Amino acid sequence: MKFPDPLICGRLIKRYKRFLTDVELDDGTVVVAHCANSGSMESVKEPGSEVWLSPARNPDRKLKFTWELVRVGETLVGINTALPNYIVSEAIEDGKISELNGYASLRREVKYGKNSRIDILLEDDAKPKCYVEVKNSTMRRDLVSGPVEFPDAVTTRGAKHLVELADMVKEGHRSVMFYLVQREDADSFVVADDIDPTYAKGLEAAMKAGVEVVCYACRLTPKSIDVTHPVKVNI
Repeated sequence: MKFPDPLICGRLIKRYKRFLTDVELDDGTVVVAHCANSGSMESVKEPGSEVWLSPARNPDRKLKFTWELVRVGETLVGINTALPNYIVSEAIEDGKISELNGYASLRREVKYGKNSRIDILLEDDAKPKCYVEVKNSTMRRDLVSGPVEFPDAVTTRGAKHLVELADMVKEGHRSVMFYLVQREDADSFVVADDIDPTYAKGLEAAMKAGVEVVCYACRLTPKSIDVTHPVKVNI
């Protein structure tokens, strides 16, 4: 995925009210940027960090910038949770996700379950439908040798999605829980059961019901975000 416009570099002052971020640009100007991330953003919101913003294309938009990337140690991390569905869809269409190759069509945001929408629906006349739920994973509390973890906050909605994925398996379809790691400095993935034990139990139950778990990392630059390689899942 290529960013449509050049990103703008700055330094993080603070993230507040969940969706607002103060950033000092390289020229000294302080701007308020939209933070498209409702989680705690633990490990990726340190004041003073290098951040990258995208400019708003709509001249009437109140906030003229969106926070896209933050540098943590030597790696860039993608914090915009509005992008993973597109990033994963593009990677599937490009044949980069071996587990999800071989389908004739891909649709996004398709209604299913109980008043829900699946992130990606893969279809082919020769095989069952494949329901793919995508979650953005950025938290890495141990920067020395620790795994990437999900979730970084309690996610009741995420637990609901796991039940609905399991329901699709019961109906004879295929279901995949896809964790997109928007960073490239970790070799493994775990569920943060200390943060949300209910979600952890829900994932375990979903896996027993036949829901598959897939996890891939990304290479990030101020120009693009690309899915690169699978990450070992330790659950």
